[in-house]
Amino acid sequence: MNGKGLLDSARPKQWIKNFFIFAPLIFSQNLFEWTLLIKSATAFAAFSLLSSSLYMLNDIRDLEEDRHHPIKSQRPLVSGNITKKQAWTAFIVLLVLSLAVSFLFLNQNFVFAALIYVILQFSYSFGLKHVIILDVFIVASGFIIRVIAGGFAINVQISHWLLICTLLLSLFLALSKRRHEIVLLGQDAVNHRPILQEYSPYLLDQMIAVVTASTVIAYSLYTISEETVSKFGSTELIYTLPFVLYGIFRYLYLIHQRAQGGTPEALIIKDKPLLLDVFLWIASAVLILYFRS
Repeated sequence: MNGKGLLDSARPKQWIKNFFIFAPLIFSQNLFEWTLLIKSATAFAAFSLLSSSLYMLNDIRDLEEDRHHPIKSQRPLVSGNITKKQAWTAFIVLLVLSLAVSFLFLNQNFVFAALIYVILQFSYSFGLKHVIILDVFIVASGFIIRVIAGGFAINVQISHWLLICTLLLSLFLALSKRRHEIVLLGQDAVNHRPILQEYSPYLLDQMIAVVTASTVIAYSLYTISEETVSKFGSTELIYTLPFVLYGIFRYLYLIHQRAQGGTPEALIIKDKPLLLDVFLWIASAVLILYFRS
């Protein structure tokens, strides 16, 4: 059995998406409550196993389509480094491990959120990925469910503002990924993913413009809302807005000028200015929420 091929198929680099699980912990001001921190870390581990199992399923389902993609054709299953039987086995093992961790160490609400995530991903892989616009919403919903699951794991109420901002940001990333696919593949885009014929760079740019503006406005309103000020006892969260603006502008620059954006998780890690900006945003938010005078 090709261990490296299976590990690559599990896509551990994409586990960065699961850090959304920690958002409720941070914004509920419980970051330094060790019991809750351990629960959030356990939820992160469970969701990482779960997402890896579904990556295996997607690779099996998209095997023929991925052969026409210049990057995805190098994945272990497509290139022959692992067999379909091995991929199916890994899918089942990872799925069972994830649900076992969820049942044993977390709670029923978290398990429910995980099962909803599985159902949506199955629906996406076996049909909804061919429905224009809805396909992007399904991808974005994965981030929403991560945030909700993170709240369930530590039994805290999730702010509606947090859900709105997460939805808009995840739509921004999903639409940017679609745009990158069309630009990268050109006329071969339909051979890889038939739904791409329904999109165009111009249409996606219009959608991206809408969610970009909406994200900035929603986050701005969140930082100064009466609910936020009352909860945190501070109006200083508005000072984190420049980091949000820079991050979005930097990402747009990388999309349009560098033709990137196909893998948001890799882009954040590889682009040092963007990575530094994310770190500064988190650090400033933590300082304001936990160490203000």
